[in-house]
Amino acid sequence: MIYLDYAANHPVDPVVLTHFCEVEQRCCGNPNASHPAGQAAKQQMARTTEAIAALLGVRPTEVLYTSGATESNNLALKGIALAGGRRSGHILTTPLEHSSVSGSLEALRQQGFTVDRLDILPDGTLDIAQLRARLREDTVLVAISAVSSELGTIQPVEQVADMLRAFPHCRLHVDAAQAVGRIPLSFAGVDTVSIAPHKFGGLNGSGLLIKREGLALEPLLHGGESASAYRSGTPAVALAAAAEVALRLALENREVRFARVRALHDRLLEGLRRYPKVRINSSDCAVPHILNLSIAGVKGTRFQQALAGQGVCVSVKSACASDGQPSEAVLAISCDRRNALSSWRISLSHLTTEQEIEAFLQIFDVCYHTLAEKNP
Repeated sequence: MIYLDYAANHPVDPVVLTHFCEVEQRCCGNPNASHPAGQAAKQQMARTTEAIAALLGVRPTEVLYTSGATESNNLALKGIALAGGRRSGHILTTPLEHSSVSGSLEALRQQGFTVDRLDILPDGTLDIAQLRARLREDTVLVAISAVSSELGTIQPVEQVADMLRAFPHCRLHVDAAQAVGRIPLSFAGVDTVSIAPHKFGGLNGSGLLIKREGLALEPLLHGGESASAYRSGTPAVALAAAAEVALRLALENREVRFARVRALHDRLLEGLRRYPKVRINSSDCAVPHILNLSIAGVKGTRFQQALAGQGVCVSVKSACASDGQPSEAVLAISCDRRNALSSWRISLSHLTTEQEIEAFLQIFDVCYHTLAEKNP
């Protein structure tokens, strides 16, 4: 098997898994309990939170634990919009967002909020000028991804944050699920940030939400003590500890890993550009970890299935998106529905080998001549 779907899920790092098991066995108490086992678990949780905060350059009180980036996005978006009993307002976002963002915003739209989508420039970045023009006095929220999950495009988060300083009643949420461990990140001027440890060697079922101190959120969950007023439930001590180790490894090794992935990406791109019907949808503004492409005349699902039959794992759109519809992200940059229906995604990791890239290119060649050449 050749696994090229790391943007959907990354294998857990053995060091992370070992640490999870050790903490899970050692900290058996509920951190909310007053007995010695509970207090030991509470102390472990506090140490973990302090370490995560230090790694991210935030305060420990700004770190919230969730079940994943989907919950983090839901909590941030709905929590900001509905805070203080608000039931209307203007929200700006892009067509590049993960379904947990677009789905949350659709739920808010149905409750009375107005949701506008910004245009995307040909390079995959949002139209900053249009964002400025569409900001209104009743704009309560801007939601963008730091790195697009389908195209890999790096968005100008700092520019957006600077722009919003003139709108003190508007909050900025950033989905950083595909960014952490890949690019440098600054949280200056950002109100909430969602992070998914399973994208960089952590465990599934674990998520982080960075919430600026003093920002009020309407909770999604109610009842049951927790480490935070914004997220009920017994704190998962071992999952938090595993997230800290995965985060530390990702940040400490980011530059070395990035360089390795860049070399793999460049070889992959060199091989794919030999084929006249290949259209590369990811631009130079994208991280090398994600490469989106289309094969003219061949639906993305069909090419994916052909590759899967040869043991190659790639994605059509993001793993959480619905089937049968064109990629909204690719449609936004190309304005070509057929191209969007033909698109699919390769995503790489530092774990990807040169041998896997060469084997993939050989398999791709067979699939291309079998499928693409039948559609002149």
